[in-house]
Amino acid sequence: MIRSAMVLALFAVCGTLLVAITYELTREQIAENERLSLLKSLTQLLPAESYNNSLLDDKFLIEADSLLGTTDSTYAYPAKVDGDSHTILLTPDSQEGYTGTINILVAINIDGTVVGVRVLSHRETPGLGDLIEERRSNWIHTFAGRSLESLTTKEWQVKKDGGVFDQFTGATITPRAIVKAVHRSLLYFQKNRDKLLELAND
Repeated sequence: MIRSAMVLALFAVCGTLLVAITYELTREQIAENERLSLLKSLTQLLPAESYNNSLLDDKFLIEADSLLGTTDSTYAYPAKVDGDSHTILLTPDSQEGYTGTINILVAINIDGTVVGVRVLSHRETPGLGDLIEERRSNWIHTFAGRSLESLTTKEWQVKKDGGVFDQFTGATITPRAIVKAVHRSLLYFQKNRDKLLELAND
């Protein structure tokens, strides 16, 4: 009995060590893959000729905020021309997805207009909720050019709720979550515009 317990304990220790070693060996590669994926999304939203700084190197921390759906500090990414920021890219979370958190990237011009939106990660239903991905549909492009001035608060909803944004057949929850997250990002930008630009140009 004691011997069996010792063998099981030994297996448990070996298993834990194996997981730890594997994690250490792959951690840097995972981080690099995430960095490259983020960079791809950043550059998809902004034409290369529209900025001449390093979006990743010039990132700055912003505190958690309910409007962004964040519980920890996150990074914001400024797009600049000769040191002057003209667009801020935020990474809000929506906790209102059908199957969990949806992390998105929202590029906002300094005049408060949405430049574009991309989904960074999600676990929505394949074939339905995943239509928020650019590779699956053009729906995510409908935010470009929108602002708090161009649409009323009521219009910042899916059509089923009285707004102007399409929902998906059989999947209203997911697009509703994205619309709310983008709208709240604009509200956050409006509230914190001066501070964001100060941090971006620091």
